[in-house]
Amino acid sequence: MGTEILDISPQEVEPLSGSIELPAPTAWPIVLAFGLTLVFAGLVTSASVSLLGAILAIAGCVGWFRDVLPEEKHERVSVSERVTPVTTRRPQVARVEWMTQELHRARLPLEIYPISAGVKGGLAGSVAMAVLAVIYGIISGHGIWYPINLLSAGFFPARTTIEQIAVFHWDALIIATIIHLLCSVLVGLLYGVALPMFPRRPILLGGVIAPILWSGLLHSILEALDPVLNQRIDWLWFVISQIGFGVVAGIVVSRQERVRTWQYLPFPVRAGIEAPGAMDENNNGDEPHP
Repeated sequence: MGTEILDISPQEVEPLSGSIELPAPTAWPIVLAFGLTLVFAGLVTSASVSLLGAILAIAGCVGWFRDVLPEEKHERVSVSERVTPVTTRRPQVARVEWMTQELHRARLPLEIYPISAGVKGGLAGSVAMAVLAVIYGIISGHGIWYPINLLSAGFFPARTTIEQIAVFHWDALIIATIIHLLCSVLVGLLYGVALPMFPRRPILLGGVIAPILWSGLLHSILEALDPVLNQRIDWLWFVISQIGFGVVAGIVVSRQERVRTWQYLPFPVRAGIEAPGAMDENNNGDEPHP
């Protein structure tokens, strides 16, 4: 049996000495994943979406298989043997003081509104929205009880005519009041969380952006939640009422005093664990113990 001796010249080895062979990057898996996403999204939207997803999924499979079969594609990446030294101009790392303006990392927001601010804003906005709803009932000629009964119409499927909805019903008043107050408080809490993210334009968020988004969301799902309300609702007045709620709630929440977050407190303090020495007793617990 003969043996073969491979004669490789230095010119052929030199270009490969400072490189390493790695699998070649490919975007076909992303195309495949996006195609499968469209396939399942088409089940609840349109068949054309599923068709487009199927085309992308097939293209992603073919492209991905061609990258790995019959041989996996590779590329050579140059390797730097020199180790880059890590240097700093500061002689030492300064100690991060708790609750100061010299923050080592910007974890925003630094201040938030308390829960009570969201509750106050939601209750104030509910009053403004109720006033606008009563004004709508008077202008429309159906009476002040019409918008109230319309809010709770889903609980009384037998009351479908305008005459039945326009008269006073004590049970509808109780249910509508509970729904109105509960939703108002929840949205007020949402405003309390979201307003610190837009500190310069609280009224723009509370009075324009949020009502439009909220109205669009309800418009898409209201038919399934309350068919009677969906048939008789006046969307123009509904948006006006939402804007009134948002403006009043945004003003009330933005005027409340903010509190600093606990993100820079030691973990035992944030978790409510008794940790002697975690807080500086000489400073009445305002700063952590050094």
